[in-house]
Amino acid sequence: MSALAELLLAQGCDVSGSDRTVDQGGQSEIIETLKAAGLRIVPQDGSSITADTKALCVSTAIEADNPEFVAAQKLGVEVVHRAAMLARLAAGKRVIAITGTAGKTTVTALVGYLLEQAGFDPTVVNGGVILNWRAPNRLGNVRLGHSDLWIIEADESDRSLLQFHPEHAIITNISKDHFELQEVQELFRQFAAQVSGSIISGAGVGKVIGRSTVEAPINVERGKDGWGFTFAGVPFAPLMPGWHNAENAKLAVVLCHKLGADLAAVQSALARFGGVHRRLEMLGRLHGARVIDDYAHNPAKIAASWLAAAESSDRVLAYWRPHGFAPLALMHEELVEALSGVMRSRDRLFVLPVYYAGGTAKRTMDSADFVAALTARNLSVELVVDYPALRARLEAEADVDAVILGMGARDPELPRFAASLVFTP
Repeated sequence: MSALAELLLAQGCDVSGSDRTVDQGGQSEIIETLKAAGLRIVPQDGSSITADTKALCVSTAIEADNPEFVAAQKLGVEVVHRAAMLARLAAGKRVIAITGTAGKTTVTALVGYLLEQAGFDPTVVNGGVILNWRAPNRLGNVRLGHSDLWIIEADESDRSLLQFHPEHAIITNISKDHFELQEVQELFRQFAAQVSGSIISGAGVGKVIGRSTVEAPINVERGKDGWGFTFAGVPFAPLMPGWHNAENAKLAVVLCHKLGADLAAVQSALARFGGVHRRLEMLGRLHGARVIDDYAHNPAKIAASWLAAAESSDRVLAYWRPHGFAPLALMHEELVEALSGVMRSRDRLFVLPVYYAGGTAKRTMDSADFVAALTARNLSVELVVDYPALRARLEAEADVDAVILGMGARDPELPRFAASLVFTP
């Protein structure tokens, strides 16, 4: 939603928006940045919706009894899903869609930045903040270009990727996340049928979607300075840690090459790419331990982030906040298996209570149940009741041999807490 707001503002639209967290007295760095870009913040009580309102843009998370939703229906104001609005804005353009269960935000950021640096002048709309593009009045998840090339992140979590019929696409991987695996696979098969050109993918995706894809036979190897690879005789060394990020970079480089980008320019740009906010973002140190903040919330992302953090540390002190009761219940077994596969004897995981933003969620499983399942596997896992308790545990455990890895989605307090470990007011 923030990306859509910034894109509309950049195109000269009059944009207003509301946020229940702000109404409740909370803080939002995202909203403050958007206000600097021209966004008007209004109360979430429906009063801002008038007969002159052209459209109300919503995400899948908006409930039917939301005051603005109700007001729009009464006044006959068109209600448009955010992905449908983005599809309208991109109509008639050369759309490159990046999707997949894990890695799509990082790959979208990579493709957008690399093509910008290679002179393609693309418009980029991403779910994550590209650190190279951040500014006081710019979130960094949108770039307004002047060519007809649009790079967009397409989301499978609410099936909104089906709004797009791209020229080319990247599908990073396919695994169970928001739906059962069979349902996820069918969703990506439907999306693949809407791609008119090439699909570049991670290993095994082509077999799942029943369509030929470009799976570049490039070996990602670890050198003295991290993971890298060679493509068309050109060596590439991303700054981002982890094998999975080298795989992400590989997909982006192959797409850039497909579009005709000069590989020397792409190589140089990749060496300058600073990463994505909350994607293994290094913030500083606490008692000598590096503090890393990450958006990981499903089994594949949690496992990849944990392995990346463990590459340069004898001990991972991780904390995670489940982003909803339903996702925790749906992915319970896969999460337990993923953590059982990456946690070492000296590693430790602290689990916060499930994030609850209101609504009618069924509390079939909570964090205590999840912790019990992990401790049954003889893993060092603790339930912490709140952020002050978590801080106390981390301060007691942190030392130069450890890395602190924060993980989780949705809760706006997660990045603030991670930063507070490093920067004391």
